[in-house]
Amino acid sequence: MTSAPLLETRALRRNFGALAAARDIDFRLEAGARHALIGPNGAGKTTFINLLTGVVRPTAGVILMNGRDITAVPEAERVKLGIARTFQINRLFRRLSVLENVYIAVAERVGAAPSMRRPAGLRRDVVEESMELLDTLKLSADAARRVSELPYGRQRLVEIAIALGLEPRVLLLDEPAAGVPSAESHIILDAVERLPRQIAVLIIDHDMDLVFRFAQRITVLVSGAVFATGSPREIGANPDVRAVYLGQVARG
Repeated sequence: MTSAPLLETRALRRNFGALAAARDIDFRLEAGARHALIGPNGAGKTTFINLLTGVVRPTAGVILMNGRDITAVPEAERVKLGIARTFQINRLFRRLSVLENVYIAVAERVGAAPSMRRPAGLRRDVVEESMELLDTLKLSADAARRVSELPYGRQRLVEIAIALGLEPRVLLLDEPAAGVPSAESHIILDAVERLPRQIAVLIIDHDMDLVFRFAQRITVLVSGAVFATGSPREIGANPDVRAVYLGQVARG
């Protein structure tokens, strides 16, 4: 008997009026997976992430976590179950320091958020955990800097640190390299590659070099439906995928 995947969708559908943004998506994310989701603009990738995180509710279908139906579970509760994400456009507190941004996430998780009205030093455990996360992502030297002072690529790393502060079992990265100069995109990928192996990671990105270097498995979405799933070698060699997506990226 095979164990249930960590995260799974069955016949997941989301309609916005007459538009089917997600069409009967069957998807499996195993524990510890390194999975990429790709597709042309408008394929429904971000809608799918929003469905997984509970930002939007499906029109039909189910979402399972470790075999448990979480389709109706609210967004905040899914975070507590271990689903964390970053966003295509970062949502950082730009006037706060790097450490303060991460501290807020850790404090919320451990129930110390009310203490934010007092000096952070009163919760040394939260500060220490936040600093450990920054060190993991090679951000400790920037801890006292305002987020607004950082290059954009390092701001994206702060987002990942915040997500890790929630102790996720599933980490959903929505275009983590978006807006990052191509010469710096390796910083993001290097950070992702250093993540704990027990965390399942699903990444959306248009940078095919990043995707094919990162992913052990790739799912292609087209017009809200799964077009193909396979290893990077299988996806790269699939003529239909190349015609529908990879060729468009090469031309674009």
